[in-house]
Amino acid sequence: DLLYSSSFETMESGFFQTEVLEPLAIKYLLDKKVKNLSGGELQRVAITQCLAEEADIYLLDEPSAYLDSNQRMNAAKTIKRMMMKSGKSGMIVDHDMYFLDMVSDSMMVFSGEPGHHGIGEGPFDMREGMNRFLKAVDITFRRDAESHRPRINKPDSRLDREQKGKGEYYYA
Repeated sequence: DLLYSSSFETMESGFFQTEVLEPLAIKYLLDKKVKNLSGGELQRVAITQCLAEEADIYLLDEPSAYLDSNQRMNAAKTIKRMMMKSGKSGMIVDHDMYFLDMVSDSMMVFSGEPGHHGIGEGPFDMREGMNRFLKAVDITFRRDAESHRPRINKPDSRLDREQKGKGEYYYA
């Protein structure tokens, strides 16, 4: 009932069922009570409810929380696909670099003291934004040849030194 209370027409549309309900495996949750849902199930319901609302911009705060790795990939693909197909924008805040890599085409970089003051810069394309962020935290990433997932280079390893020397902190 919770999901249908947000937008019955949207929830019933073939487009929404194909693009959101099926990839997020929501259909089997529709008959369950919210209080009986697990953390990951609640998170998928929250993402679905957000995407069911009509808006010009969508804000999702840590949508990957409580999701297993497959659910995270499905959520990232679903959110990105919905933004692209609807022509809308989404602001996603998350700590999962792989999730952000999959869902984003641009990013903002914030610096400062959490809870006190900060400065936002951007938006930047993903490469520039990630390079700025990773340089600030002195970490380099490579993309795994088989899984294509981001991997942190060991500090002061050959790859770490090479990438820093080129100014390429993000997937050189």
